[in-house]
Amino acid sequence: MASTATAAAPRGGARVRVQQFGTFLSNMVLPNIGAFIAWGLITALFIQSGWITLIGDKLFDKPPGIGDGLYDYGFVSQLGGWDGVHGGIVGPMITYLLPILIGYTGGRMMYDDNIRGGVVGAIATVGAITGASVPMFLGAMIMGPLGGWSMKKIDAIWDGKIRPGFEMLVNNFSAGIWGMILAVVGFFVAGKFVEQFSAGAENVVDFLVDKNLLPLASVFVEPAKVLFLNNAINHGVFTPLGTAEAVDKGKSILFLIEANPGPGLGLLLAFALFGKGLAKASAPGAALIQFVGGIHEIYFPYVLMKPFTLIAVICGGATGVATNMVFHSGLRAPAAPGSIIAVWLQSPAGSIVGTTLSVVFAATVSFLITSVILKADKSEAVDDLAHHTAQMEANKGKASSVSGVLLGGGAATAGKQIRNIVFACDAGMGSSAMGASVLRKKIQAAGHHEVTVVNKAISNLRDDVDLVVTHQDLTARAQQQSPSAIHVSVDNFMGSPRYDEIVELIEQSNSVGAAVPKAEAPSGGAEAEVLAPGSIVLNGTARDRDAAIEEAGQLLVAAGAVDPSYVAAMHDRETSVSTFMGNGLAIPHGTNEAKGAIRRSAISFIRYDDPVDWNGKPAEFVLGIAGAGDDHLALLSRIAETFTSKDQVARLREATSPQQVLDVLQGVRV
Repeated sequence: MASTATAAAPRGGARVRVQQFGTFLSNMVLPNIGAFIAWGLITALFIQSGWITLIGDKLFDKPPGIGDGLYDYGFVSQLGGWDGVHGGIVGPMITYLLPILIGYTGGRMMYDDNIRGGVVGAIATVGAITGASVPMFLGAMIMGPLGGWSMKKIDAIWDGKIRPGFEMLVNNFSAGIWGMILAVVGFFVAGKFVEQFSAGAENVVDFLVDKNLLPLASVFVEPAKVLFLNNAINHGVFTPLGTAEAVDKGKSILFLIEANPGPGLGLLLAFALFGKGLAKASAPGAALIQFVGGIHEIYFPYVLMKPFTLIAVICGGATGVATNMVFHSGLRAPAAPGSIIAVWLQSPAGSIVGTTLSVVFAATVSFLITSVILKADKSEAVDDLAHHTAQMEANKGKASSVSGVLLGGGAATAGKQIRNIVFACDAGMGSSAMGASVLRKKIQAAGHHEVTVVNKAISNLRDDVDLVVTHQDLTARAQQQSPSAIHVSVDNFMGSPRYDEIVELIEQSNSVGAAVPKAEAPSGGAEAEVLAPGSIVLNGTARDRDAAIEEAGQLLVAAGAVDPSYVAAMHDRETSVSTFMGNGLAIPHGTNEAKGAIRRSAISFIRYDDPVDWNGKPAEFVLGIAGAGDDHLALLSRIAETFTSKDQVARLREATSPQQVLDVLQGVRV
């Protein structure tokens, strides 16, 4: 297990880069999975060979197919179209809606979540769509990000150089003109290129099927899944290729190469019967979540703990693929998540038996091989999840029961209270949601309702979170996204001992603020020293955000609390995440790297009669903060309480002397 920065970092490199690229591809598809499912369900119900036609013809004793069946007379044919491609809504959805959604998402991603990038990406994607005769999913994955990235670069050329009043004119015409150019490029270049690529990929798949070699794909797919490339493989590769095949043939075996829940189910059932300790105890619940919930990530730690079981899931996956080949079965649309329920919903009538047996046979093979491996293992409980944890902590020396879970050592947590926690995984939809739920309950049960726990995709992490929890194989990527946060690695999503240690860490760190006396501090006490009258300015002169940061920082320098270099760190911090707090309050402060420039804890207070524009928000009060220890936390608590009260904020506006400001802040009980 890896639970420190020094242990996690070396495991980055090429694998991290592959994960990042794969996640980038899958993140264009994942937000739009609902649209894929909607298209799949519409196809399954309303096309000529769909469920409504088959069931209706049976009920009314009509012969199947074109003639006098139910399909030819009612709303079914109007919705499904005459051949599943032309007419109705099935064809337009697969031809236009889904690729445009992917292109829009990719463009928006490349322009820092800016809608402008999404719009240009969508325009460019339409060019590729109309320039080819196959569904443009791969074309959307090229033209969408290209549109967003290039629009961002173009906007940077004249950023800050447009005369006031002409911004909308320039922005609209630049997006329109560049979108037109990219649409033309997409029509003549991208569409033809992707058309040829799709034809080549289809030929490769057909060759593997004809030669009965497609099961060998599991040799590469299953190990890649365990390395958290599952979403990249499924939604970045198999979904676009499988969707194109489904349009022509009505179904695709590619949708079940990665998403088959059988291999993971068999492995977890074997651990439930023949595992040890925590692995055995947690496996039944994990099996239910994996099989019904479709969260495949939950079985990855079991494979990582017993690497030989990789043979089991490879053989199970190959068995599932071979079964679908024998029965000529497949799905109409992606099974997302990879749940047995999703598999059944997306199975055409003629594929129900084949897809079900592919899951059953895959689970059986995986179960048998894993059982043999576990029963043949004569080692003691050293491979048990709980024992792994204890051994790791013993190797580190357990002077502090929580220091071992922190990346970067205990020093990084000094004086740091934990208020927000993010449980992050590759896609932010499966394992992270489950882990966040378990951890949230533990923290709330301990009485720390002030701590929030949410789940996100690693790609959506920002450097404004206190603590990040990830699986040990994803920690290196999470560190790149949130370098200032405390990072905790886990190896089991359901019952990791790390969760209890996180609760203990919160008890230790957050109790610091609670231990500070909450009664009114006497004049000249510790709080008065943190915010001295000389550091309070009631008529600030700054007119923009950067000048206000400079003004607040120079007050800290003048008070002897920080070195001049700390002011530059305050500007650096603002570029990573805004320190605007709402209610007219901004609290600029330095980065963690600038801790060495702080001589003592101090706060500066500036009031602006004309609010400063703080990234589009009006900042009336700017408080510069330098925290060397914990002696400023009580005052910060008072400040937070003050700015939640309109009456107290009004008193600060009316204050005519620094002492009156201190009286307002010290009069609040927290």
